[in-house]
Amino acid sequence: MSNNPSSPKRYVIVGLGGRSSLFSEALLDTFKDACELVGLCDINQTRMDYHNSRFQEKYSAGPFPTYKAEDFDKMIAEQKPDTVIVTTMDRTHHQYIIRAMELGCDVISEKPMTTDTEKCRAILDAVERTGKSLKVTFNYRYAPSRTKVKELIATGVIGKIHSIHFEWLLDTRHGADYFRRWHRDKRNSGGLMVHKSTHHFDLVNWWIDSSPETVFGMGQLAFYGRDNAEKRGVKKFYVRSTDDPRAKDDPFALDLHETPELEGLYFNAEKEDDAYLRDRSVFSDGISIEDTMSVMVRYRNGTQMTYSLNAYCPWEGLRIVFTGDKGRIELEEVEKSYVNAGGGTSGEGESKGRTLLVRPLWDKPYEVEIEEGKGSHGGGDVRMLTDIFEPTGEEDPWKRAACHIDGARSILTGIAANASFATGLPVQVDDLVKLP
Repeated sequence: MSNNPSSPKRYVIVGLGGRSSLFSEALLDTFKDACELVGLCDINQTRMDYHNSRFQEKYSAGPFPTYKAEDFDKMIAEQKPDTVIVTTMDRTHHQYIIRAMELGCDVISEKPMTTDTEKCRAILDAVERTGKSLKVTFNYRYAPSRTKVKELIATGVIGKIHSIHFEWLLDTRHGADYFRRWHRDKRNSGGLMVHKSTHHFDLVNWWIDSSPETVFGMGQLAFYGRDNAEKRGVKKFYVRSTDDPRAKDDPFALDLHETPELEGLYFNAEKEDDAYLRDRSVFSDGISIEDTMSVMVRYRNGTQMTYSLNAYCPWEGLRIVFTGDKGRIELEEVEKSYVNAGGGTSGEGESKGRTLLVRPLWDKPYEVEIEEGKGSHGGGDVRMLTDIFEPTGEEDPWKRAACHIDGARSILTGIAANASFATGLPVQVDDLVKLP
């Protein structure tokens, strides 16, 4: 760990799947003068070797020391990082977050912070016990359109907000991808209510400066999965799509030979991955997550929200409406679809078009101009990475940086929704984890 405040901060990354590239590329390029990547950790040596070869080819950097998952403590002892970046499978986030803090490191965690209440409590206890910092990477807060909504709400343009209607659409490219990989097992991801919707629930918490109080939801697997395909008359099935002729004409098939990233990170790494297949058929058995979800939330400040997420839509993006006692704010945004690790992080979630309207109660509606955000996730990634790796020290009026409390608030809406799916009853969030 660096004792000289002017020397570059030292970082290690644990979990070298496709999402890790967002952070490794930033450390080796944009922020290389302020930051130093010093180690890689994963369950799969082939995957780490692939990253090292890419780092050398693209950035003339490395190779960096690699450590298998069981040698995580050894990596910390030898490389002495200031901060550990956690981009592993969701259900294992807590293991590395907690252990890193116990070993004296700060942590940056990919969302969701974790997947259930027990792990959430353990993380919160570890932060309190160790005094270390945990940042959760909510890049959507930094996209210009989302920040503009925060500004409009904070300045009282539509008065006190009483009602929110939030619709998120995942298309049959990006949405389908969750049903091919490890996310399809709810034990791994918490389902889309936790893995994906944590982004959206965090936005609402942040926009209205409140926390979820009561959650009721309904969810089902209505489109993906073998049973649903059979009901629609599908008769041709396969287990995985790569190199299977039966997948040739299937628009849902993913070919792992399609890009060097998919082939290098997954296809070539299968021999070490305990039979993990990145390209399973979305109409195969074994899917335990929902693709059709509806949720109602009451917040501590009295605001009510209706929320829906569908993972098989013809376009990708969001529609959100805020209704206050002085009017309405309406945002519609179409996003560029993508497949994770299907060709680098550039362009992920990039905005293809958007409209932000304010409709005052007693005046004409008007469109609000939004700064053009370039890059992935509506331009949010660049801003978030700057905030994480090279902060200016200036106070952010919109408080976009997210800590462990924000991470907990966001997942608790989804965890409560999952509980409601199972019981058919509303869930009091304070009964799960009591937050300040």
